[in-house]
Amino acid sequence: MPAGSSRKRERQYEHIKESAEKRGVSEGRAKEIAARTVNKERARSEEAKTAGKTSTRDPKSASQRGGERSHRGAQGPTKDQLYDEAKKKHVEGRSTMNKEELRKALGH
Repeated sequence: MPAGSSRKRERQYEHIKESAEKRGVSEGRAKEIAARTVNKERARSEEAKTAGKTSTRDPKSASQRGGERSHRGAQGPTKDQLYDEAKKKHVEGRSTMNKEELRKALGH
């Protein structure tokens, strides 16, 4: 944790790190995820001395976003994200589709 962090941020860091490790993420990656999340929250609440544009201008906090950006990589969007998109586009039979079927129905 950065010097001068509050107890709240330290608890938040530990919680995020432990949660990531329970999901099977390596310890090093879990620490990175926790640090980035806490640092972003510190920037948003003006606790940090410096802050990037995305930290302060993003309308969603990291916890609200729930990893949306992390799923733009090789695996693409999550099944829930695909389902929500299919719902908006009124795709028939979406409730019984798996992730691959949703992808195909949406043209991904």
